[in-house]
Amino acid sequence: MADNKKRRRKDSTGDELPFKNKLKPDASILETLKDFSTASSSSSVPQTLTLQDLTLPFRCREVADLSLSSVQSNIESLVLRIAHSIISGQGFSFDVPSRSAANQHYVAELDRIVLKEKSSQRPFANISTVRKSAITARILQLIHQLCLKGIHVTKRDLFYTDVKLFQDQVSSIYS
Repeated sequence: MADNKKRRRKDSTGDELPFKNKLKPDASILETLKDFSTASSSSSVPQTLTLQDLTLPFRCREVADLSLSSVQSNIESLVLRIAHSIISGQGFSFDVPSRSAANQHYVAELDRIVLKEKSSQRPFANISTVRKSAITARILQLIHQLCLKGIHVTKRDLFYTDVKLFQDQVSSIYS
C-alpha cells in the first residue's frame, strides 16, 4: 500500500524554512515598522463627519450610543408615559420611525441611508397593530431587564426568550 502521509518538502540546504534566506535582518524590519508608525501618526487624520456637520434640508434621526443607565431611564420614562395614558383612558401607542421609502434619504458624504423625522403610531388598541405593539413592549421589557443585569445578548437570544410571541426572527428584529 502507498504511504498516504504528507511529507514536508525541504529545500536543497535541508532547512525547514525555504524563504529564510530572503528575509531581511530584524533590525531592518524594525526600522521599517518605525518609519510606518511615524508616517501614519504625522499624517493628518480626517475628521469623521456626522449628520450634525452636514447642512441637510431636513432633520434626520441619528443613532447614538447610550449608557446602560440612560437606556434604562428612557425605558422607565416611556413606561410612565404609557401608564398615565392608560389611566387617563386614552390607551397607549408607540411612536416608531417610519421606514417607508419616502422617509429614507441617501447621504453621499457619509455613504449611508438615514431616516428622516417622520414617524408613525403603533396603537395597542388597533387590531392590525396589536401584535407589533405587544412585540415592542416585550422587547422593551427584555432590554430593561438586561440593563439591570448588565448582560449583552444578540437579537437571536431575544427571539428565543419568547418564540410564541415573535413567531419568526424577522418580526422580532424589525418590530
